[in-house]
Amino acid sequence: MSRDRPRVAAFDVDGTLTTRDCVVPFLRRVAGTPQLSLKLVVNARHTVPALVRRDRDALKEASARAAFRGRSVQDIGRHAAEFARMVRTSWLEPQTLEMLRAHQAAGDTVLLVSASFEVYLRPLGGLLAVDDVLAVRLAVGSDRTFTGDLSGPNCRGPEKVRRVHTWLDEHCSDVGGRQGVHLTAYGDSVGDRELLLDADTAVFVGKHQPSWLPASAG
Repeated sequence: MSRDRPRVAAFDVDGTLTTRDCVVPFLRRVAGTPQLSLKLVVNARHTVPALVRRDRDALKEASARAAFRGRSVQDIGRHAAEFARMVRTSWLEPQTLEMLRAHQAAGDTVLLVSASFEVYLRPLGGLLAVDDVLAVRLAVGSDRTFTGDLSGPNCRGPEKVRRVHTWLDEHCSDVGGRQGVHLTAYGDSVGDRELLLDADTAVFVGKHQPSWLPASAG
């Protein structure tokens, strides 16, 4: 690939940049496991059908309502900053972090693109000095408390591609947006499939490369 095109690296987070899921531990941190479980049970008419359907989007919406509704931005922000520091210290995958640092050393643009919550990924992105974070956003009311709703779709599957293309069209418009850059994507699951297939270079960091990913992918 020509080095003339600007190079962008998009990293999934949970299971790719980190050694484990971050969503559930953060929900438990801000709401407490007993209270979170109670609220999900109370709203069983929403959570049970989502569990049966294995609907990740609906489950995330239900969990966000249970954990964040009515909580102040300042309060959750404090938890998020502490959580980001803990992830940076204890949960990063060394080999993937090394690849991220290699992109930065080469002068590439680095993005975190994740179905985790932006509220803690943005401070994590700051700690890692990445260029931007594209993740799940939480809606905030006029009183500066979280409504419990998501602001926009869950950032997985096709939504990851849409978010990346939108970012590139805005920030790389001088070279033609997505078509003008070389995109390398890192992922570990089916939630990253569309982004990996869209990338010029796809790096699957899971244990077993899936059949839907070309054999030439890293």
